[in-house]
Amino acid sequence: MNALAQGLDSRTARPPSRGRRDAFQLQPVRALRAVRRLIADKEDTAQVFEIMRALSGDAIPRGYRRLLSTPEGGVIAYERDEFADRLSDPAWLAEFGPGTVGAAYRAFVAPRGLTAEGLAQESRKVAESDVDAAHPLAWYARRMRDVHDVWHVLTGYQTDALGEVCVVAFSYAQTRSLGFAAIAIAGARQFSKARNGQPYLKAVREAWRHGRQAAWLPAVDYPALFAEPLEAARARLGVRPNAIYQSIPPEKRDRLPDV
Repeated sequence: MNALAQGLDSRTARPPSRGRRDAFQLQPVRALRAVRRLIADKEDTAQVFEIMRALSGDAIPRGYRRLLSTPEGGVIAYERDEFADRLSDPAWLAEFGPGTVGAAYRAFVAPRGLTAEGLAQESRKVAESDVDAAHPLAWYARRMRDVHDVWHVLTGYQTDALGEVCVVAFSYAQTRSLGFAAIAIAGARQFSKARNGQPYLKAVREAWRHGRQAAWLPAVDYPALFAEPLEAARARLGVRPNAIYQSIPPEKRDRLPDV
């Protein structure tokens, strides 16, 4: 198999962090500490990136190779578009008419004060961060970071605590990154302590199942996607309605139990 099919040849296979070959080794102790900090404060977004860095394993190089394995994905990887730059451009976002994915994204981020650059800044807080490295694996990791809120829009999960756990479970099914799995499991365990009759665990399992059933979203052409009608895009990509999550009252979704 040639270097393109492999994704990386012997010169570029080294991780982007100063060429360290252990950059994708699992670090469970580091991840456990970050999970505990995240449970204590779900707004501490930097801990998400700590967990992802500690438990990503080979998910990034594996995902990048998969992206290269299709003609469409190969074009995306070749062009190496920085999606965060588009998401940070108000003029570009304003181009999308009512009912489109782009309009839904605007409506999702604006009232919450979310920005692509804000998420990027949080990712840079990780120790030994190489998030801005000029390397194909670093670019792919940035791409996966930048589509997080788009996946919220496509799946319909909000930014309450349960919605975040569900979109992370969906993301694990899509990427097989153990970082996503750790966050989803930790969140689901916390919600299971509520004992208020709400189907929290079923909602998380539904999200994971829908992630497995949907098209592989890392290979989507996101600039083109933003011009599509939202419901048509969901149907085309096989993203199913989150019925169990929606059945839980909003006021019961937003706080991880302390008990």
